[in-house]
Amino acid sequence: MVLRSSVILMIALLGLFLKSHQVSDSDQAKKEFFTLQAVVKFLDRVHYEPKSLDDQLSHQVYDAYLRSIDPAKRFLTQDEVDQLEKYRSEIDDQIANGSFEFFDLSEGLISQGINRAEGFYKKYIDTDLDIHDDKDTLVVDAEDRSFSKDVHALEAYWRELLQYEVIMKVHGLELAADKDESKSEAELVKEAKETISENFADWFKRLKDLRRSDRFEDYLNAITGAYDPHSNYFSPREKENFDLNMNNSYEGIGARLMPEGELTKVTEVIPGGPAWKQKELEANDFIIKVAQDGEEAKDVRGWRQDDVIDLIRGKKGTKVILTVRKADGNEQEIGIIRDQVVLEEGRAKSLLIRTEEEGADIGYIRLPKFYFEADGKPGCAQDIATEIEKLDKEGAKGIILDLRNNGGGSLSEVVDMTGLFIDKGPVVQVKSRERKPYVLEDEDPAVQYKGPLIVMVNHFSASASEIIAAALQDYNRAIIVGSSSTFGKGTVQRFHQLDRFIVGNNDLKPLGEVKITTQKFYRVNGGSTQLKGVIPDIILPSPYNYINAGEKDLDTPLAWSEIEPVEHDQHVMVLPDRDLLASASADRVHNSEKFQLIEERAKLLKVQKDEHLKYPLSLEAYDAEYKRREVENAKFKNMYKTDKPLLVRNLEAEIKHIDSDESIKANNEDFMKDVKSDVYIEEVLHIMKDMLSQQ
Repeated sequence: MVLRSSVILMIALLGLFLKSHQVSDSDQAKKEFFTLQAVVKFLDRVHYEPKSLDDQLSHQVYDAYLRSIDPAKRFLTQDEVDQLEKYRSEIDDQIANGSFEFFDLSEGLISQGINRAEGFYKKYIDTDLDIHDDKDTLVVDAEDRSFSKDVHALEAYWRELLQYEVIMKVHGLELAADKDESKSEAELVKEAKETISENFADWFKRLKDLRRSDRFEDYLNAITGAYDPHSNYFSPREKENFDLNMNNSYEGIGARLMPEGELTKVTEVIPGGPAWKQKELEANDFIIKVAQDGEEAKDVRGWRQDDVIDLIRGKKGTKVILTVRKADGNEQEIGIIRDQVVLEEGRAKSLLIRTEEEGADIGYIRLPKFYFEADGKPGCAQDIATEIEKLDKEGAKGIILDLRNNGGGSLSEVVDMTGLFIDKGPVVQVKSRERKPYVLEDEDPAVQYKGPLIVMVNHFSASASEIIAAALQDYNRAIIVGSSSTFGKGTVQRFHQLDRFIVGNNDLKPLGEVKITTQKFYRVNGGSTQLKGVIPDIILPSPYNYINAGEKDLDTPLAWSEIEPVEHDQHVMVLPDRDLLASASADRVHNSEKFQLIEERAKLLKVQKDEHLKYPLSLEAYDAEYKRREVENAKFKNMYKTDKPLLVRNLEAEIKHIDSDESIKANNEDFMKDVKSDVYIEEVLHIMKDMLSQQ
């Protein structure tokens, strides 16, 4: 049933509804009702592609909400899921009628399921678990297993899960044990169980401490997520954390996180921050455990995101140890020293680089994000213009603009920056719902840089990075080099305060805010950057080239679409033949041991992603699998590093500034060390050399 008009009518008759349903007796009931209707109202009014509250959307909400309350399928049985299943097509009707029947039932069932699972854990953690069971295996990934048929099957799963946890912990204790200190297996099992017991007890305490309001947030986000993955509900506390992450500095590890199922996912490693310098934490890693230095790790599966963030944050100079699950399924411990995460370190930086002594100096500029003018400091477009001027004065024969892992930022800055490389013209088209697109243009005919230009991108170059890469590609002004595509985020979101929905009732406020996708980006050639991203002119091997990464890996992304192109041309330079450049690069890649290793890694990751992983319930089998993966991973350990360091030097104009402060000097040394051993930059230098030869 299509119910958009029903929702609008219901909002108008809100007072009558409250009386007839007697929810005025409960502030919590009124707050839930108002919040839900405010979210739906804003989605209907401002979302780029509003949806009717019909059965199809009801199914999406049901599936997403079920995943959110029991992501690992550890609490509910199939019998209980069947009780919820009858509401699969009725959630839209319940929203329209102001009913919380489905939500109330789910809240009761999941609370019951958590208490029951805690009973299983307490029962089996004190029993003699067989860690030499060479007959059985355990499927951990929820996507590869169904809900347990009944309570007996669920109990059996919990026994196997604890058996596996003991095996993992005993194995870890064996690896960490002092060679001179020999412990019996019984002692190791006892120590492992003590640690596991502490972790699970803490985990269950947090799960049982979850409030109805926490589940209600999951319900609201299942609704917003049915529209697209970037529309979200933010409680007042979550909005405060979001704003804190947007501040200029804070103490922590320098990573942005988001919940995904029962895990916390790393979405971005902030350039210049402690995690970025440490080099091991990556976007798409899942955080499994968090430990303070010298303390036992806390298993954070199933934790609220803000609680995970609170555990990871800490004072400058202290150490936090993260256990993360990599894309290939391997778990890895990563120790990071917390520090002040200053976005100043995320500003544009440049170097002069070449592959050999007799080669030409090439300007290299790294831009970690598209920041805007603030606190008296220029935005990134002006900074890039300054770097170009310095590089030009010191004789750079070409420029490489590195936008890898750049998640975007200011739209006005990316328009101005594109204008540094072209004479005036359109840069990007922005379209709102049911309106004609408007064009953002570079109106300055001046061109800051007229020479050969290469833009480096990867799967995590998103939003503004995709806008400039697409524009320079459409203008035939730069060669785009990178992974099989960029991220594919071609949408714009805005926050809306839900308190605007109701007049008075201040005792119910604040209701929170909702972030909603309101616009879509389009290239000057008419195609959107949404979902498809930007396809580079020259594609290099990448671990993510054969799996869905970026927007394609998210649920309910908006589709790719196309509008009319706008006229565009440039008279700055004629690029060399793209096909010749790509062919020469392909030959080098084919003959490169490092790139062939990366290609092999990518294909292996594809296989691992597709297979249903089964974990052994035998210590011996677990150890054998661990050793096999260790050997496998050792093969790929240095695949991103050049065999011979690149020749890298600072600009003369920068040396005085670098030497003025020890922290600046240390950051510069890390920057240069990173650049001179990067196999991708090495290949891009070869491509630039080919461009210069063709010219």
